[in-house]
Amino acid sequence: MLFNSLEFAIFLPIVFILYWFATNKNLKVQNLLLVASSYLFYGWWDWRFLSLIMFSTLVDYSIGCLLFNQENKIRRKGLLWISIIVNLGLLGVFKYYNWFLDSLYYAIPSLKVVTGFNTLDILLPVGISFYTFQTLSYTIDVYKRKLEPTKDLIAFSAFVSFFPQLVAGPIERATNLLPQFYTKRKFSYPLAVDGLKQILWGLFKKMVIADNCAEYANLIFNNSNDYSGSTLVLGAFFFAFQIYGDFSGYSDIAIGTSRLFGFNLMQNFAFPYFSRDIAEFWRRWHISLSTWFRDYLYIPLGGSKGGLGMKIRNTFIIFIVSGFWHGANWTFIIWGGLNALYFYPCYYLRKTEII
Repeated sequence: MLFNSLEFAIFLPIVFILYWFATNKNLKVQNLLLVASSYLFYGWWDWRFLSLIMFSTLVDYSIGCLLFNQENKIRRKGLLWISIIVNLGLLGVFKYYNWFLDSLYYAIPSLKVVTGFNTLDILLPVGISFYTFQTLSYTIDVYKRKLEPTKDLIAFSAFVSFFPQLVAGPIERATNLLPQFYTKRKFSYPLAVDGLKQILWGLFKKMVIADNCAEYANLIFNNSNDYSGSTLVLGAFFFAFQIYGDFSGYSDIAIGTSRLFGFNLMQNFAFPYFSRDIAEFWRRWHISLSTWFRDYLYIPLGGSKGGLGMKIRNTFIIFIVSGFWHGANWTFIIWGGLNALYFYPCYYLRKTEII
């Protein structure tokens, strides 16, 4: 179900009315309604995908409970690795398995005959990259004792599947979003009006800016041999506004929709094209993903504490992983490597923290 679809235009007011007027403002019932609505929203694409998100929810909920009662360091680390392997394993099979085999067979054609492995006819579950990172952040924070695990399965299920940000972010942290499911929510007219304004602004970005820019960008790049270099630059200009309007528009709709139900999500874009350099750009673009990689990959790798060499190495790692996260294609990995290279002048010109 897309935000800019007729189905969502019908779905949202029905859920809104049921949420505020048919649940008698009972917190448990409201959370249960959100879970059911989120599963309906997610299953609209393909109901079979629901089994994956339910499985991820149960795995990380169970591991969180086990971590709370476990004091043995080795066992705690083992539980954490179970969560990481299960979540990234599912992501790897559905998103990267075919790409990995294709790349391997392209490099070594005879390997296909020797191994006998074939690519799988599988669909990529919508939003799996987003909710996988969201559930992982919960397990990691519980492991680090930054967060107490929840014993409320309904609240945790609502946190994982919350439909406004399920398929396109922001990638929320459990420390921010999960406690909001424990707190009794009261309808706020000013907050709802603000949410509606943000939804409309998001729809404007998506349907007016992004969709119109996409027409020109596709026309130019699909017929690139017929156009001059200056026209191709114009195509890149249109594409830049297309991807920003598309992505930030969806984030605005997600944030605005959440406000209708009494939730506050983190800001995901902060005028990135007005940044002074590439480092500031990545602090303003897809903030929820950039900060996720900073907190759960860059800092554990050592961050910037080990001198220039470690900064360069860690920056390169997180951008390669970020490129890989965006898509199973060598172009995304090259894109990640290029962004890492763009960072290096910042390290020589400034001594402040970059990421």
